[in-house]
Amino acid sequence: MREIRYHLAGEALRAVWPSGVLDPPERAVPAGDGTTADAALRRIRAGEWLLYRGDYHNARQLLAALGRRLRRAGPRGGDPASAYRALRRQRREEQQVLSRLLVPFEAGGVIPLRRAPDAREAMREAWGELPGAPGLVSLRELLGVIGAGEWRRKGVPVRALEGRVHPHYGVFAPVRAEHVDLVAAALEGRDLAGSLAFDVGTGTGVLALLLARRGARVVATDREPRAVACARENAARFGLAGRIEVAEADLFPAGQADLVVCNPPWLPDQPHGLLDRAVYDPGSAMLLGFLAGLPAHLRPGGEGWLVLSDLAEIVGLRPAGFLPGAFARSGLAIAWTRTARPSHRRAADADDPLHAARSRETTTLYCLRASG
Repeated sequence: MREIRYHLAGEALRAVWPSGVLDPPERAVPAGDGTTADAALRRIRAGEWLLYRGDYHNARQLLAALGRRLRRAGPRGGDPASAYRALRRQRREEQQVLSRLLVPFEAGGVIPLRRAPDAREAMREAWGELPGAPGLVSLRELLGVIGAGEWRRKGVPVRALEGRVHPHYGVFAPVRAEHVDLVAAALEGRDLAGSLAFDVGTGTGVLALLLARRGARVVATDREPRAVACARENAARFGLAGRIEVAEADLFPAGQADLVVCNPPWLPDQPHGLLDRAVYDPGSAMLLGFLAGLPAHLRPGGEGWLVLSDLAEIVGLRPAGFLPGAFARSGLAIAWTRTARPSHRRAADADDPLHAARSRETTTLYCLRASG
């Protein structure tokens, strides 16, 4: 958290700004229960931030109405590449516009709006110890924090584990099961007792849990401190903390392993928000870094398991043949593959702007071995 200075209706003020994603406002104007969505949209598009004071539920309704106005002019149809580009433009505009509706919070995290929830625990989980000074937060980000707090408490069911993993704020939840199911199916009948496995980019730690359940000693890495803490907590919840070591690292830990697994972000594009970092990999940097470093981190006869969707190829973000070429340049050969079709609900939603692409998508588990 940091202290910012801003102007509200010409008055110079100070506030705490908890967001590590959004740039803070320099100027804001008052808004309240009488502010219409059309008026709010005009002011935001003119470059203003709106500081809402009034009823919390009315603020949420205003935010939802703004979102509907933006989506009303959203992408419809077209080829997959055009639909993807249009959808990304729309999502970028949504972030820029909807993030400009602010709500205040008092010292200790109390939101001084009528009918506001007690969000202090969720705010502490997301941002750490709350300051003893008043602050501002984007209502859209606050709703994400509150929702993440619920997910963390309730957990996300993972069929392959017959249990729930508990994602932290800013850590991508395994709500799409293809990558988990592919790894679980490939592990069927395998005894990994006495072997060492790496889980690169572990996130919630779901793949590390699968490996440890098969008897492996696992070193899981992630460059995001939130993910490291999350994976450690989930390992402890499943009684596997003694088998899983979680370390903050960019890609690989030191040494070599019998099995190295990685489910990198699938789309080589720019992230726009915190959770986007688990979906978008600019320039395929993580993917290419993993492939380049894999041979040196495999024990003799070891395997690297890469789980990747072909959605990037379908929407034109990567050319056909990109992956085989990247494998060859890294000194890797494909030993075998497993594939899965998407099972998430958007793949069957004909109204989704990317339906044409999602309906063709295939997720593949590549088993890679050093070709030399």
